[in-house]
Amino acid sequence: MRKSSLTLLAAAIGLAASQAWAADLPRKAPAYVPPPPPPLTWTGCYIGANVGGAWGRFELEGPLGGTASRSGAGFAGGGQIGYNWQMGQFVFGVETDIQISGADDTFAPYKFSNPWFGTLRGRAGFAINNMLLYATGGLAYGELKGEFLGLDENKTLVGWTAGAGLEYGFTQNWSAKIEYLYMDLASRTYTITGVDNGLHASHLRLGVNYHF
Repeated sequence: MRKSSLTLLAAAIGLAASQAWAADLPRKAPAYVPPPPPPLTWTGCYIGANVGGAWGRFELEGPLGGTASRSGAGFAGGGQIGYNWQMGQFVFGVETDIQISGADDTFAPYKFSNPWFGTLRGRAGFAINNMLLYATGGLAYGELKGEFLGLDENKTLVGWTAGAGLEYGFTQNWSAKIEYLYMDLASRTYTITGVDNGLHASHLRLGVNYHF
């Protein structure tokens, strides 16, 4: 009986010692799981550049009310700056841009071109994760240059513009967009033609923005 008791006591002491030794062993640290990136927000100021093409109609209004038009096309590119406000998935903003344009055409013996234009527009869109679908519209202005037998006449025309676009945020600071704008610059009277001349143009462009 005494021998059995001693055996049980020795076993208990051995078990306790093994548990204490195991407790002293270093434990393996859990694998590091990086925190998820913060959700992208569109709120804030941005600045960027764009490049694309322009095509449209240079119009010449006849003295009896008729209108003649010719299509012209060319390169366009420039820069933009704007600010967005995001409320839930809805995004509102304002953007202004200035562009150079190579669109021109000839009404023999007249030549018309649109060397530059700019816009001041509101934007309203819907954000789906990193993608923003938006509509835009507002003020448009630009130069319409007329040429006739070595004479130049330049006038700044003011009108309106509207369009839509898609912008994708790659990071919190960088995004890219594709955008379409229709622009209607109201007609003005040119001395070299003796009638009103105007411009209706479409613009398709790719852009990149840096968000502060």
